[in-house]
Amino acid sequence: MRPKARDAEFEDFVRRRRSHLLGTAVVLTAGDHHLAEDLVQGVLVRLYLAWGRATRRGGVDAYARRALVNAFIDHRRRPSVARETVTAELPDRPAGPVSLPLGEDAVDADLLAALRALPARMRAAVVLRHVADLSVEDAADALGCSPGTVKSQTARGLAKLRELLPQAAPIPATPYPGDPS
Repeated sequence: MRPKARDAEFEDFVRRRRSHLLGTAVVLTAGDHHLAEDLVQGVLVRLYLAWGRATRRGGVDAYARRALVNAFIDHRRRPSVARETVTAELPDRPAGPVSLPLGEDAVDADLLAALRALPARMRAAVVLRHVADLSVEDAADALGCSPGTVKSQTARGLAKLRELLPQAAPIPATPYPGDPS
């Protein structure tokens, strides 16, 4: 049985974009690599089944992002997730910064813990805008909402992150020591 051109295109997409999807999923899940792998696997299955439709519209990346966000939000709505008990102390914490397959530097474990405190759609808006570096319109398309909703969710999410994260050292008024300007 010879592989179809569709299969070759899909395989090429997976080779190019899987690590980016996985990196976005890791941040969406606030550092849960196992859940991120499951979400990306499910997204790739959905994408394969809808490959013809997604490529005809010309937005395979947009389709994959939207499917990823929907899979994340659907997972958060499952009853098994709601039955988890919240504790004041985390039973396990990563030993150091978490490396992402995005090709970027490591993400701080404190940032991932703070992201975990955000509601799912607010977290998705922050991650799509500031980690995946999407425009407001592209993030709105991925979330299935208006650009205004993305802006407000992102602003509220960033304000919440500022409350939760320790403050960075203040930036001095003069750029260089001894510089009178």
